[in-house]
Amino acid sequence: MSEAPSTTPGDRRGGAGQPSGLEALRARADEIGRAVEEELAAASPALGEVEAYRVGHRRLQEAGLLRFVVPASAGGADVGDLAPPATVSVRAMVACRQALAYRHAMADLAFVEQGLGSFPIALGSSDAGLLERLSGVARGEEIPALALTEVGAGSDLSGVATRAERDGGDYVLTGSKTYITNIGVADFYTVLARTSGEPGERDGLTMFFVEHGAPGLSTRGFQVMAPHPIGELFLEGVRVPAAHVLGDVGAGMDLALANLARFRITVAAAANGFARRALGESVAHLSRREQFGRPLSSFQGLRFDLAEMDTRLRAAELLTAEAAAAVDAGEDATAEVARAKLFSTENASWVCDRAVQHHGGAGVRVGSVVERLYRDTRALRIYEGTSEVQKLVLAKHVLKHTPAPDAGARD
Repeated sequence: MSEAPSTTPGDRRGGAGQPSGLEALRARADEIGRAVEEELAAASPALGEVEAYRVGHRRLQEAGLLRFVVPASAGGADVGDLAPPATVSVRAMVACRQALAYRHAMADLAFVEQGLGSFPIALGSSDAGLLERLSGVARGEEIPALALTEVGAGSDLSGVATRAERDGGDYVLTGSKTYITNIGVADFYTVLARTSGEPGERDGLTMFFVEHGAPGLSTRGFQVMAPHPIGELFLEGVRVPAAHVLGDVGAGMDLALANLARFRITVAAAANGFARRALGESVAHLSRREQFGRPLSSFQGLRFDLAEMDTRLRAAELLTAEAAAAVDAGEDATAEVARAKLFSTENASWVCDRAVQHHGGAGVRVGSVVERLYRDTRALRIYEGTSEVQKLVLAKHVLKHTPAPDAGARD
């Protein structure tokens, strides 16, 4: 088994190391990720994705690592100068996600979904009961799920058709959601629904806190290529108290986008964790495997591969560090986040593909580390903003902010 790197880049200038607090956090996350990997490796092959997810969740809960996806003001971790108490530190989450993903995707997923599904409460509620539920998330006693996507609303959330009709002191929700992570394990959902207007309109969307056991709510799981709890959420006349509206009525789109903006850069960190593990697996295999009387690592073509994998991965880590620091600083980091998410996720797929190639037949055998990494990386280029959406964001930025050469330079 390859070893996790001792450092990852952490400051905006691209320095080689992280502040000591982040480095200690990264080391702790690596320790927990290793424990998850070892426990899952020893488990029965028949262990399902829900049970595997609970292994990751339990280990994170016991270590107190879930506190880093909840603001300190709601019972989360005190991150000092990294972020104000009312929010979460992106740099802390980046450190955790890269280390956890390096070990096992289920550890990474159990970590980030605690925040992604619950942060809308921090953004949009002052209700004492809901804030206590948020504290429960930090303690690992509650598992949330974010429910945005519908059959007709993926990259374009204005297509949301799920309805929320006011009825006295409640809202009644009717509709369905799909590709919802944590189906089968969630205790509550943060749901985007339409309180006015028609699908295709940006305005008129509202976010709601919905209990898992609410009458009229049901779920159905399905499988994807990298197994984890995921599926569909059905809402058939589900009554939600008006006190469980998150944010302002009609301002759900802004709240949903603010939530995604805080967590999107951490997808790049997970990609970098997968890629760094793949690189380590390649180095280990090429160093010990011999063909034609010598180690594979002695062949120039394969050495070129390793050099390019390392360089591209280092660039991805630096882009991620730059974007994370900018978000924590409260800057408009839209372009930086898009750049890091695009490059890191695309690069991770390429690095993992090369690692599979280096392993030959062993690389495509189900159960091998590189086969698992190959599958784990694929969805990262789709969720929380596809690569194509990131390119559109970047193109807009480039066209607006890149100066044209002066006349003399063009001659």
